[in-house]
Amino acid sequence: MIYLRSTLFALALLVVTPPFALIAILSFPFGSFTRYSLITGWTHSMLWVLKHIVRIDYRVVGRDNIPATPSIVLCKHESAWETLALQQVFPPQVYVLKKELLRVPFFGWGLAQLPMISIDRNAGKDALSQVIEQGRARLAEGLWVIVFPEGTRVAPGARRRYKMGGACLAAEAGVPVLPVAHNAGEFWRKNAFLKYPGTITLSVGPAFDPSGMTPNEINQRAETWIEGEMQRISPHRHAAA
Repeated sequence: MIYLRSTLFALALLVVTPPFALIAILSFPFGSFTRYSLITGWTHSMLWVLKHIVRIDYRVVGRDNIPATPSIVLCKHESAWETLALQQVFPPQVYVLKKELLRVPFFGWGLAQLPMISIDRNAGKDALSQVIEQGRARLAEGLWVIVFPEGTRVAPGARRRYKMGGACLAAEAGVPVLPVAHNAGEFWRKNAFLKYPGTITLSVGPAFDPSGMTPNEINQRAETWIEGEMQRISPHRHAAA
């Protein structure tokens, strides 16, 4: 059944994505929030397929920690799942992503209609400037900013150095920082076709004010909470790592 359900998810992805890409392209005359509402219908559709066909559901711990004002989310990155689910958990948002993704047929074309923070990873210090400049503009528009500080998806129990982009943006913008942990990699691993049923735990940590903190201090505080929470929600994976 795991093979069958995973295949049905892949087929649903192929069927649902092109129409929503067309909707996204046609939505260009509208404002950011209207486009977001239309385009994220794709996200809700795929999460419905995950829940009812693949049998992957999720629960949120710490929802009361979510501030009422636009914030920066620093999130653990284990799966493609969190790029979908965070859109249901948090208010309208944008992601820091590499420009190449915008050229992916259908998916990237739709993504391009959202005011994402797209960067050239080969630009060095200029890439960091792009994150700060675009990120401040998005926050001023009332959008949340989602950052995966590890930069790429990691296997359950693994750790990577946290990059500075999100922390530098937080230091410049002075908005609340929200650390987020989850164990989605136990059910849907990086580049994996097979997806295993179960309930993912997504844990939202206490928001903190980055005012007066250096980017290194912001990163360290977020990383300490995230990695500590990962040991709590996924202890057997971390014990084996």
